[in-house]
Amino acid sequence: MQITSIETQPVSIAVTPDLSIVSSLGAHRISRYVVVIVRDDEGHVGYGEATVMPMWSGETQEGALAAIDNVLAPVMIGRDAREITAAAEAMDKALIDNPFAKAAIEMALLDLVGKALGVPVTTLLGGARRSEAIPLKFSIGAFSPTHAANVAQSMAARGFRAVKVKVGLDIKTDIERVAAIRAAMGDNFLIGADANGGWNERQTVEALPHLERLGVNVLEQPLPRGEFRATARVRQRTSIPIMLDEGVFTARHAVEAVRTEACDVISIYPGKNGGILRSMQIAQIAEAAGLECVIGSNLEWDLGTAAMLHTACAIPNLSAAVNHDIIGPIYHERSIATTPIRYQDGCACLPKGPGLGTEVEV
Repeated sequence: MQITSIETQPVSIAVTPDLSIVSSLGAHRISRYVVVIVRDDEGHVGYGEATVMPMWSGETQEGALAAIDNVLAPVMIGRDAREITAAAEAMDKALIDNPFAKAAIEMALLDLVGKALGVPVTTLLGGARRSEAIPLKFSIGAFSPTHAANVAQSMAARGFRAVKVKVGLDIKTDIERVAAIRAAMGDNFLIGADANGGWNERQTVEALPHLERLGVNVLEQPLPRGEFRATARVRQRTSIPIMLDEGVFTARHAVEAVRTEACDVISIYPGKNGGILRSMQIAQIAEAAGLECVIGSNLEWDLGTAAMLHTACAIPNLSAAVNHDIIGPIYHERSIATTPIRYQDGCACLPKGPGLGTEVEV
């Protein structure tokens, strides 16, 4: 099963306007991807996806194409597609950072090997540990309070029982946005808040009593990435569980988050972590520390979403208290999947079949 070729294809697609994400990082109105196609000498083919967003991960579509075509693919050609851990290590030696580009190749390798063996990726990861239906929360941008409440109501009508609201801008408007959703949805609806690192410590402390009063069930990345000690101080001042997302890209970051007691929950997903195997590694670090993991999102398309579902089903400590962000295809009107991700009753369902279980047309 020697790798014979790695092809790339850029794809850009607009986000459905009413659902576009607006956060402290800016607006996400167009999603840009690089689809990766890996072939071996026995005729097997695997597909992966790099979901790139420069304002978030530092990776651009053009940069991911160059990284894969000119740096990563040359060190993959000729390798045994089954030796995925060694492939990940070789990519790290060839190129620092660029996690979404590396994840796309690893994703394609797992897809290829799973198809060759006739088993799903979850089997390659040790087997599914839970139900194949993963409960979701829908992400609501930093809209006006009225619009945010309307979006929450429309998503509840589609079966969602939880949302997270983008905050991290102006505290007064942020709180009004959360309050409008709470008023519209009632006390039994789960509402989280995601600041994307947009607040400083003083602003977060100012916001905490309001978020507590409104029954927020998780506060995601209140402070900028890297501020572990400050986040730990915030955590000591609230009963709301603190989740790190941008703060934990790597296993080293996860160790630091545990060491400083900076969070209750860690957000993981293959693109951010540089691949499914690295997400599994971070989940195991979190489990050893008694923490749970949530599957986050960069508005992945079909392949990335399938990879997230396999990860969700395989990790040991998926959170049952905080719902997950496996929601990318819902935001986009166009799909490349001939077997689309299935959404039902506010859950995303693990695709059936070997590999990632998602057939695509590119």
